[in-house]
Amino acid sequence: MKLPFVSKLRHVLSSAIPWAVVVSATVLSTSCSRSHIEAINLANQGDRAVAVNVEGAISKYEQAMGLDPTNHRIIWKLAKAYEKKEDWDKMASTLSRAVSIAPEFANYWYKRGFALMQIARDGNPDQYTEAKEPLKKCIEHDPGYAECYHELGDASWWTDDEQAAIDNFSKAIQHNSTIPYFYPPLADLYIALKLYDQAKGVLEEGTRIIPPTEKTNNALYGMFTLLANVNQARDDLPGMVSTLEKAEEVAGDSHPEILFNLGSTYAVMDPPQKEKAIRRLKSFSKRACRSAKAKKYKDQCETTSTLIQKLGASVN
Repeated sequence: MKLPFVSKLRHVLSSAIPWAVVVSATVLSTSCSRSHIEAINLANQGDRAVAVNVEGAISKYEQAMGLDPTNHRIIWKLAKAYEKKEDWDKMASTLSRAVSIAPEFANYWYKRGFALMQIARDGNPDQYTEAKEPLKKCIEHDPGYAECYHELGDASWWTDDEQAAIDNFSKAIQHNSTIPYFYPPLADLYIALKLYDQAKGVLEEGTRIIPPTEKTNNALYGMFTLLANVNQARDDLPGMVSTLEKAEEVAGDSHPEILFNLGSTYAVMDPPQKEKAIRRLKSFSKRACRSAKAKKYKDQCETTSTLIQKLGASVN
């Protein structure tokens, strides 16, 4: 049967509308696809530049993010570039965007919390409280993320929640006992609370598990120094001397104060170990008291001079 003219027109128009939608959607899809590809290309350029030109890499990542604003992997790369630059404010704000798009990524939460902790450590203590939420979110999404427990422990300590600090520092070690810098803060907190047995247990475990290497020696130095403090508090002079000697073995050039600490301890022993004391005190004087570090070690330098003279040696 033939359709009337009006009916034919309606039929044609109604048939044409879906095609218009399809064409429009195809154009939009093609445009989005091109933006996505261009964003990836810019991000790749940033990847190649970031090792030698952080600012240039940041520019590329920002351009890429402008083209593909929901690509959280590009946002992550931008945040890491800000971390390399130690621009903690921009790192934190960038990761705030990342977690809003991809909240299931625990590492995004961790790095946002870490950036806020760095802002706090640089003199803005209110950020310790602010850092707690992303660190808790990190643990919520990945209960085995040891670094999140560690940073949360530090945030808790700075906000006067010692029990939460102990719990989280302990969990960090439980989840990854091979990270050297996890041990000193927990032991230091126990010492501050005069829980010397607990501090000793943490430090002895840390120094047993962590091998001495160029990368671990700084943390080991901290552990042995704290263990010496524990032994001093318990009136264990032999233990104190023994742990200071171990600290000296891993101190390297960055800790001249160990020469003063050990030398002054030898000097006041009964009887004093003069030769050991004089050798270390003179070495400390040469390294710390006759250099740009003299102001930092002013009190120790004055005490060193007095002790050397009491031991019957010349300062020079």
